[in-house]
Amino acid sequence: MNLLYSISISLASFILKCLAPFNKKIKQGVKGRKQTFSLLASRLSPEDKTMWFHCASLGEYEQGLPVFKTLREDFPTHKIVLSFFSPSGYDIRKNSPIADVVVYLPLDTKRNAQRFLDLVHPEFTIFVKYEIWPNFLKTLGSRKGKAILISAVFRADQSFFKWYGKQTKEALFTFDHIFTQNEDSKRLLESINYNKVTVSGDTRFDRVFNQLSQNNTLDFIAEFKNNQLCVVIGSSWPEDETLLIEYINTEAREDIKFIIAPHTIKPNQIATIKRNIKKEVVLFSEKENQDLSKYNVLILDTIGLLTKVYSYADIAYVGGAMGTTGLHNILEPAVFGIPIIIGHHFKKFPEAYALQSEKGLISISNQQELNKALHLFVDNPQQRITFGENNLNFIKKNRGAVIQILSYIRR
Repeated sequence: MNLLYSISISLASFILKCLAPFNKKIKQGVKGRKQTFSLLASRLSPEDKTMWFHCASLGEYEQGLPVFKTLREDFPTHKIVLSFFSPSGYDIRKNSPIADVVVYLPLDTKRNAQRFLDLVHPEFTIFVKYEIWPNFLKTLGSRKGKAILISAVFRADQSFFKWYGKQTKEALFTFDHIFTQNEDSKRLLESINYNKVTVSGDTRFDRVFNQLSQNNTLDFIAEFKNNQLCVVIGSSWPEDETLLIEYINTEAREDIKFIIAPHTIKPNQIATIKRNIKKEVVLFSEKENQDLSKYNVLILDTIGLLTKVYSYADIAYVGGAMGTTGLHNILEPAVFGIPIIIGHHFKKFPEAYALQSEKGLISISNQQELNKALHLFVDNPQQRITFGENNLNFIKKNRGAVIQILSYIRR
């Protein structure tokens, strides 16, 4: 099994290098991994005390951030290494203030693991959610490095719980402790005799609740909204946009404002969205010297603003679940006490099921259902208030994961 795993990693490396010239994202990852060891060597010395935080991508970084920030404050003399597997995480957070050096995680070979850990030599390691890399974890365990997995979610169909999952199961057992999001994940771990587990919940609840204490003011959004009802469409994909644009063009009242934050902001895709909307549209990149209040639709052809923009929403539509790309973060709008609409493909997102059962969220699968949901919230202020309050209360009652994790680390 070890041999098969090693062959598969080597094959993956070869395939990625072959595809790199034809795919920008893959090319970024291949190029970035070539720089990892030189970056580590230039920023770390053998005498440094270090911590290592690893995240697959941006979403996992956001989950781990409340823990990372506190440890940065608690251990100011330690050097912190933050690693990502995905370019989408690395590119956006390569200058993160919580880390002394941010790198791509090399592919999971024994040689890479040994070289990486020789340079990083962490006293403590945190992996987030479900990143399990056998060679890195086994090498770390052989060096008696302490490691935990936080905000973990497991499913019965994963290899850890199958007859063929010996390699990944052994890697799982190198963690000193695992903090899961739910009881089902804990039971699955206990079924394979892993018992160093605590149900702490999802650190994202702590993360998004902290947003309420931040300054979320965006003057240009306030000018655009102009005290009118506002629907914020966050992280939308073409499958979402097709339905929403039809609603904007044919169903929406003239006094409703729409803010669209597409997941992809490539110029041709932004141009397509703008061209298909029949009402007055302005782009973020065009906002200077404009009277924003006269426009019906604002398209954010930029990144990094969505969390604050949600604070201006009266209704939120969160994208990703009309297609198969995966539902985006619904907790970010939920904390601002607003109703949420999503698509119907959210099987792997337990928070969506929870918010649906709490009557804070409506799932739709076609144009008719989208129109009905939006009319419900647009025409009934009390429904907006009730759904929104349910969402905020759900966030409040699920906080506390960070406190449990930090208590374990500090003891």
